[in-house]
Amino acid sequence: MPLDDTANSNVTKVNSPLAILYKRESETPDKHYMTQPIGEGNKTFTWGQTMELARKVAARIATYNFPKGSRIAMLSKNTAEWLITDIGIMLAGHISVPIFATAGKDTIEYVLAHAECKMLFIGKLDSRDSINETDTSPAVTVGFPYPDVEADISWDDFVDIEPISGSPMPDMNDIMTIIYTSGSTGQPKGVVHTYNTLCWAAENSLHALTVSDKDRIVSYLPLAHITERVLVEVASFYSGMTLYFVDNLETFARDVKNCQPTLFISVPRLWTKFQMGVLAKVPQKKLNFLLSIPFVGKKVAAKIRDELGLGQARLWASGSAPLAPATIQWFSKIGINISEGWGMTENCAYGTSSVPFRHDKIGAIGKAYDGVDIRIADDGEIQVKAPCNMVGYYKDQEKTSGVFTNDLYLRTGDKGIMDEEGYVFITGRLKDIFKTEKGKYVAPAPIEAKIMENSIVEQVCVTGTNLPQPIALLVLSEEARNLSKEMVTQQLTETLNNVNAKLESHQRLDRIVVFLDEWSIENDLLTPTLKVKRHVIEEKFKSVILAEHNEKIVWID
Repeated sequence: MPLDDTANSNVTKVNSPLAILYKRESETPDKHYMTQPIGEGNKTFTWGQTMELARKVAARIATYNFPKGSRIAMLSKNTAEWLITDIGIMLAGHISVPIFATAGKDTIEYVLAHAECKMLFIGKLDSRDSINETDTSPAVTVGFPYPDVEADISWDDFVDIEPISGSPMPDMNDIMTIIYTSGSTGQPKGVVHTYNTLCWAAENSLHALTVSDKDRIVSYLPLAHITERVLVEVASFYSGMTLYFVDNLETFARDVKNCQPTLFISVPRLWTKFQMGVLAKVPQKKLNFLLSIPFVGKKVAAKIRDELGLGQARLWASGSAPLAPATIQWFSKIGINISEGWGMTENCAYGTSSVPFRHDKIGAIGKAYDGVDIRIADDGEIQVKAPCNMVGYYKDQEKTSGVFTNDLYLRTGDKGIMDEEGYVFITGRLKDIFKTEKGKYVAPAPIEAKIMENSIVEQVCVTGTNLPQPIALLVLSEEARNLSKEMVTQQLTETLNNVNAKLESHQRLDRIVVFLDEWSIENDLLTPTLKVKRHVIEEKFKSVILAEHNEKIVWID
């Protein structure tokens, strides 16, 4: 399959993002668009200021005389400058290549070399170790205006230039961006999206999620990830909604409260942390009692939402990985109805949505968005066709051909079922299914979801290739780590018994292994989007997995 729009022959008309930005620049130049917290203060940007800086970025890039369509990389946490630079790259006629701020040296060097990046913008990072060790040549480096950023040229010097005055317009079939996926194994793949594919998803999301210029959203999930890029950044161009950024992890709660978001998107691990934070202040038994009292219950729920900074939110969403149904039900009791959605980098994270929220569909990833066609293949794989499907993997025709069916459906690798109303339920990943010593196949995802219903569990990985029975490896929540070993052992034993009672004999867990050290991006056990790297964990803890134990709850120091 050629690397062109063959996979997207049904692309419908999409408005150019630059045409929309030019309109905002001319019609509402003084309207507030972005807020960037810096220390104790905030720096705000209007649409006019945003576009003026983006035009300056484009003007400076033009002085380097890069060939049209050159790749320009960005390595930074979410900031106003990240977004301004992205617009500037579009204005200059080039292709953006975002890199996760948590990427290691090898990944950064691989992406820069594979995409042949001419320039690299470096910004806010939690750790500078990786970038300090990285050979960034031959790319020119530009530093965003934050402390400890080292680069060939500073942001202030870079934008000290007359802005471009014209209104360049890309062909909508041109490549807009190459997004390197954070795979759990091997080198990342460069997913190629055109203006048509990416902007179709962004523009259509406004109708599906009823987003308008009255909305506010916190941009804190990585802009290098497809969800934030489509549903937050580019969707903000089309909707005119206001963006707020986060200064750092310590100021997260403050910055969310400052925004008072009307839309709030998060991932399972963070939703669980919010839940644990509430329960640390109000134990579950007391909370149940308070919520059961007429009038008082509503006030308590409203106070909790206000404390989380979500008092004015009208839509809450979760993606990246499954959120335990018990967690969704818990949040619903305090008036936060979390709608799950599903998508992947290859289809602009625009597959299904559970909006509007329905209690009877908790556990589903929702229905297909309008314009998205989903089917379940004979082997249970979820396959999708839509105008937002990628045009291919960069410089990899073989993988591109392999990921599309003959009739141009994207093979997602996810297994699922669909009910009579079109709601899709994921039952696991095709490649994650393993065979036990007895020759029986086990899908880990449903078992993991059952274990995650216990709020003391923060991360879990069910494994069992060539073992007599599957086992569960897990990490406790921060609060649970402060409980006594005896109390945790008792709770996990109950969980083990309850989960096993609902499983077929070949699926039942032999034991639970508790790790005291957290699985994180830094120790390479989580992807940048906080998904467990199953195969890395299985390899790293192979000796633990294969060891024989008499206890049902095993503690690993």
